Amino acid sequence: MKAIWNNTVIAESDETVVVENNHYFPADSIKKEFFKSSDLHSVCPWKGQASYYHVDVDGNKNDNAAWYYPQTSEHAKHIEGYVAFWRGVKVEK
Repeated sequence: MKAIWNNTVIAESDETVVVENNHYFPADSIKKEFFKSSDLHSVCPWKGQASYYHVDVDGNKNDNAAWYYPQTSEHAKHIEGYVAFWRGVKVEK
């Protein structure tokens, strides 16, 4: 699977995990040069507290377009540290 923003592959992996129709990419599969930490957090009742990244490719910034769970609940350990996308980031084969 590939995550694409601004016609650039920002993550790629054959080992994504699908949860609630979102592909979660292993942390080592994202191209870190395109990611900047965000102060945004949200809470999922069964996964835990999510943290976010801004995605920036060639000056085109997509605020809070990626999220991950640094520490999950026991029910979501299989995606702990994995990164998922929204806000226009395309995820495709």
